Amino acid sequence: MKSFIHSLPPLFVTCFLLCSCGDPNTPNPRQTAPLKAAHVNPFAKGTYAHFRAQKGYPRNYAIWKNEEVLARTTPSNSSIRIDLSAQRAYLMNGRDLAMDYPISTGTSSFPTPTGSYQILEKKPSEKRSNTYGKIYDAEDKVVNSNADIRTDPVPEGGKFVGAAMPYWMRLTWDGVGMHKGKVPRYPASHGCIRTYYKVVETVYSKVQKGTPVSIVQ
Repeated sequence: MKSFIHSLPPLFVTCFLLCSCGDPNTPNPRQTAPLKAAHVNPFAKGTYAHFRAQKGYPRNYAIWKNEEVLARTTPSNSSIRIDLSAQRAYLMNGRDLAMDYPISTGTSSFPTPTGSYQILEKKPSEKRSNTYGKIYDAEDKVVNSNADIRTDPVPEGGKFVGAAMPYWMRLTWDGVGMHKGKVPRYPASHGCIRTYYKVVETVYSKVQKGTPVSIVQ
């Protein structure tokens, strides 16, 4: 091929190359979608600004910890802020952020209420929902895995078992609280604030009865 091109007149070679390779200024008709620019994080690594500017934030599973602030955060100086729109919670020490972590709150049918609250009760492991859970038949088989005991019947000889809510931190006496649970990156609970399993033990250890909790839209 190389010797063939060398044997051709210069003008013919130019025409041959243009026909073979195409005009670089002509769009490729086989390109079905424009190329996407690579995500570039403009902030210094390790900073909170860099964390928030990462791809997928806030609806990812990333956790931010300021280890120095977290170490000096105690049940007597902590507070928690819940952001329903971001599906994120923030463990605070005064104005200093100790931890930013993923949560899942109530659906549109069972919304998590906004407002200012205090933790009313803590139970590390034995807490179960009085309203939502599973219904079993007399042979101990699950017949309803997303039951509401107020409306769903329990078959004769069957039973209702409330959903487990470990690391329970009650916010209202009508059943809203923070606890360990499945945390898809969208609202999915019956009103509670499900807390990511990788941080829930830390959060539980840093609060007490009376810890302020604010919930914003």
